[in-house]
Amino acid sequence: MHCFTKIKYQLMDTVYKVILGLLACCLLYLCCNSILTPIRFNEQRDAREKVVVERLKDIRAAEQEYRKIKGAYTDNMDTLIDFVKNEKDVVIRKEGELTDKQLEEGLTERKAVALGLIRRDTTYVSIQESLFGTDYPVDSLRYIPFSNGKEFEMEVGETTDRGGNIIKLMVCRADYKTYLGDLDKQELANLIQLQTNLERYPGLKFGDVETPNNNAGNWE
Repeated sequence: MHCFTKIKYQLMDTVYKVILGLLACCLLYLCCNSILTPIRFNEQRDAREKVVVERLKDIRAAEQEYRKIKGAYTDNMDTLIDFVKNEKDVVIRKEGELTDKQLEEGLTERKAVALGLIRRDTTYVSIQESLFGTDYPVDSLRYIPFSNGKEFEMEVGETTDRGGNIIKLMVCRADYKTYLGDLDKQELANLIQLQTNLERYPGLKFGDVETPNNNAGNWE
């Protein structure tokens, strides 16, 4: 009987040690995970935002070219994509330069062109070619990377300066939920709450429809 009791206590002691060991492993895992989770989230966020920012820069370039030719921005992505694909821009190729001596003698560029000393050739190239190259997938402009096909939000507006001049405005944006929505939910909620507390847009964007900012991106 005494021997049986001793074996029983030894067995219970072993079970307790195993349980304590498992609990220690669980605590270690939870501690490591609490440290690694935000690190992994931020690494994935940084990697994704680099791609989203590049897409926003491309949209901004297209919008600025659109405004240069059309006189205003557009909030319609179909219109913008069609513009990039089909509109052409004037390119003036210059051959020859006036020398310092010719400039001192009062020779103007217009006279030099008339005399054949300088050549000016006007050609037309597509907006797509001039901005991005012929192989650029223009239709992808509308889609937010890592969002499963969600599109950028665009708005246009205008204001006036002190001189009464009209200033055209626009904004293009992608909120965190669209391109980070499949990552850790708590970390995403923390990030959104932080930006909200700081009164910042919870995502990436360029431009503003209330205050002129030269189409600056909030990542810049």
